[in-house]
This record gives sequence, C-alpha cells and structure tokens, in this order.
Amino acid sequence: MSKSIDTVNHQASLAKASPAGPAEDDVLELVHAVMHDYRSLQYRALRDGPHDITHMDSKVLGFFGRHPGATQSDLAQHSGRDKAQLARLIKGLRDQGLLQAEADEADRRNLRLSLTTEGRAVQRALHQQAKRLSGKAVAGLSPAELAQLLALLQRVKGNLDSLD
Repeated sequence: MSKSIDTVNHQASLAKASPAGPAEDDVLELVHAVMHDYRSLQYRALRDGPHDITHMDSKVLGFFGRHPGATQSDLAQHSGRDKAQLARLIKGLRDQGLLQAEADEADRRNLRLSLTTEGRAVQRALHQQAKRLSGKAVAGLSPAELAQLLALLQRVKGNLDSLD
C-alpha cells in the first residue's frame, strides 16, 4: 500500500517556528496533526481486513465493550452525539457482524447491544495496535520527559475545560 500525503493535516508538523518562537495556535495544530497521524496508522492495520473501521466505529465498539447490554439511548447520553448518527453507526456495525442486539425483557421496544465474538476480536486488535503505536510515539523520551509532556498536555486540557 502506498503512503499518501495529507498536506492539510500535516501543515502544523511541517511549519517552522517564527523567529519570535512558536505561536499559541501552533500547539493545538501540532496536537491535531499528531492525532491525525496516530489514527491513520491505527486504522491502517484494519483497513485491509474484512472490516472497514472508522474512529467513530471504534468509539461505539469501545462503549458497548465496556457497557454490554447498554442501549442506543445510553450511548447517545454518554457521547452527546446525534441519535440519527448513532443509529447509522450501530446499523453498520450490526451489518458487519460486530454488534448484536437483544430485545429488553422489560420493554421490548429497547434493544440491548453487545459485542459479538468478532466485535470483541476487532476491539482487542484496536487496543493492541493503540498500545504499540503509543509506545512507538513516545520512544526515546525519558521517564522525566514523558511526565513533563503529560503534565503540560493536562494543563492545556485544563485550560480548555475551564472555558465550558
């Protein structure tokens, strides 16, 4: 498979800092570029397999993996996503054989969703790939550098969270 170059999402990683130093917006642009690269590498491993898994698909699989028997409404409440979008995602995952549904005993209109055996295998593969990529992404950083990076990113996230 040939590697394609995404010039839109790689601009931040290719940009040179100005003589005055990096600008504030360079930080989040670089975080975005790093996450874009990470997700691209993560899903490349599954792209050639029988399932074309997207980032949102993995989020849905992860939710039902952690909350077997939850409903679409539970997912909507947890994620804040549009119910119609979630319905399409769930239908696609059921069509691929990754999610299964059973009618709720108390209210037959509600479907309780859980991962199929194949869905659990895909979820495990995603988790293993994420762990490998995470290790490669921070290779060469000392424990002190890794701790500093985490602390700085937590401060950035805290600054953004305080705007809510």
